[in-house]
Amino acid sequence: MNRYQYDIVIVGAGHAGTEAAAAAARLGAKVALLTGNLDTVGQMSCNPAIGGVAKGQIVREIDALGGLMGQTIDKTGIQFRMLNSRKGPAMHSPRAQADKKAYQFEIKRVIEETPNLDLRQELVEEILTDPSDSHQVIGVRVRGDAIYAAEAVVLTTGTFLQAIMHTGEAKTPGGRAGEGTSSGISHSLHSLGFRIQRFKTGTPARLNSRTIDYSKTEIQPGDDNPQPFSYMTDRLPDPQMPCWITYTNDKVHELIRANLHRAPMYSGQIQSTGPRYCPSIEDKVVRFADKDRHQLFLEPEGRHTNEVYVNGISTSLPRDVQDAMLRWIPGLENAQIMRYGYAVEYDFCPPDQLTPWLETKAVKGLFFAGQLNGTTGYEEAAAQGLIAGASAALRLQGKDGLVLSRDAAYMGVLVDDLVTCGVDEPYRMFTSRAEYRMMLRQDNADRRLTELGYELGLVSDARYARFQSKLIQIGEATKALRALRIGDVPGDKYLKRPEVTWQHLTEQYPEQLQCYSAEVALQVECDVKYSGYIARQQIQVERQNRMADKSIPTDFSYDSIISLRAEARQKLGKIRPINLDQASRISGITPADISLVLAYIENPKLRAKQPNVAEVAVQSNSGRTAD
Repeated sequence: MNRYQYDIVIVGAGHAGTEAAAAAARLGAKVALLTGNLDTVGQMSCNPAIGGVAKGQIVREIDALGGLMGQTIDKTGIQFRMLNSRKGPAMHSPRAQADKKAYQFEIKRVIEETPNLDLRQELVEEILTDPSDSHQVIGVRVRGDAIYAAEAVVLTTGTFLQAIMHTGEAKTPGGRAGEGTSSGISHSLHSLGFRIQRFKTGTPARLNSRTIDYSKTEIQPGDDNPQPFSYMTDRLPDPQMPCWITYTNDKVHELIRANLHRAPMYSGQIQSTGPRYCPSIEDKVVRFADKDRHQLFLEPEGRHTNEVYVNGISTSLPRDVQDAMLRWIPGLENAQIMRYGYAVEYDFCPPDQLTPWLETKAVKGLFFAGQLNGTTGYEEAAAQGLIAGASAALRLQGKDGLVLSRDAAYMGVLVDDLVTCGVDEPYRMFTSRAEYRMMLRQDNADRRLTELGYELGLVSDARYARFQSKLIQIGEATKALRALRIGDVPGDKYLKRPEVTWQHLTEQYPEQLQCYSAEVALQVECDVKYSGYIARQQIQVERQNRMADKSIPTDFSYDSIISLRAEARQKLGKIRPINLDQASRISGITPADISLVLAYIENPKLRAKQPNVAEVAVQSNSGRTAD
């Protein structure tokens, strides 16, 4: 039997797998990245875009930690836009259309050239554990019975586990058009005791651009002054390509309603849950029956293809209905479908089976990332991949896994939501999920994360030197601003006025302020204008940190707290939070429950004095009253 020895094996080479492999390799681990098809490494299975609301913040955080996604989209993007630019900076979110093939090839090139990393085409069929200890992973078995032995395995299988594609009544095994499915890993996970459930996602039709009448649509150009994703990018590719907007109408909706009995989601053919915030056109027509039209974006898939992605009309309706729908949409009356839309049902593992560093609780050394954890979106997958890959490498070094707090990153919010609260639908990140979003802006991701990334070994010397130079410039610009006097008012206090901007001050005092870059100026302006809001959020953070400092032993027995409600014992025992802060966010856990746990952590002798526990808990609750 062929046997290959590695430190870490990554299974799957999509957005999660490539970030996981690259992160682990940057930390010095010897890594094998296994994929069923070398021609689909880093492939964009659905929309040809990176970023968006909250997602753009995640990409900048990945970049700040040395990840791949930001620099790759900067090199291969065809249109760049800053969403919500008319709102406050906490809402600004970068988004870019990608040349999807160029993006895929660039990711593959980077992976192939990464030291410590071997890319192999293999179909994984089984997760292997120690024969003497089924709770310790030792590698994977691939088709042909070769073994990849490793101390850690990261699964990033996307939508391929026992996947079925649906187009109307037609069902085809596969996790992506033109590709197959995998059943061995699901069976292996089940045998190891993991809970497995089913989710559904979907994709729209792709059209031939030559058959679209763009004169009947609205043009959507990129920004005049486009901003890159990566802190290492100085110049973006040009020229930018436009997108276009059109709309559905009552005739389209009538056609869909008349064929709902043929839609897998409504015929009963699909039983699993789909993403509520990215619904199919069938769902939109049913759930928003009062709307007479829905917006559609016509997004080119690259500079060297006529293929156009129709964002907003994801569907699993039969082919003939998809053809008929287009006839009624302005600009698409004669459009030719190159690929039909379809839905995919696939296995995922509820993420409450994971630690905050994405290692499974049941099997040591086994990590999950991406859609396997019940998420949707390239950006969410890539973030989990980076965390899982870095954590695997750090754990092999005898260190703690990578855990980002909710006040440090959207990536921290993402993972905490998953492992603490679980999912009942495919998880998608929104700015509203982050309680500290004023601090988690897209513009300051490097100031939040690059220092940590450098300490861990994820960030290169070149990136760190560039970051340090930026911090020095921010300090100098802040000092220069404070030295200004506008009347009797210092420059920083004057800048706090709503009607005043850095640009206004630069025009008045060019000698003092014009030497600073736009990137540095933005940081100083945000620091000054939002200092009050940030200070208030910092007080909340410090309060939460006091809870986070109260760690809970991994072997803590909640059943020993007889006074603890049965529901609380069950939920705390299932999630096994690492500290009181995480415990407090578990659904159904009350302040009184937290107080009881705190009392037991701080005074184990209470276990022998059960009648007094409730009294001590009330005292520990600082006078709060709970039912």
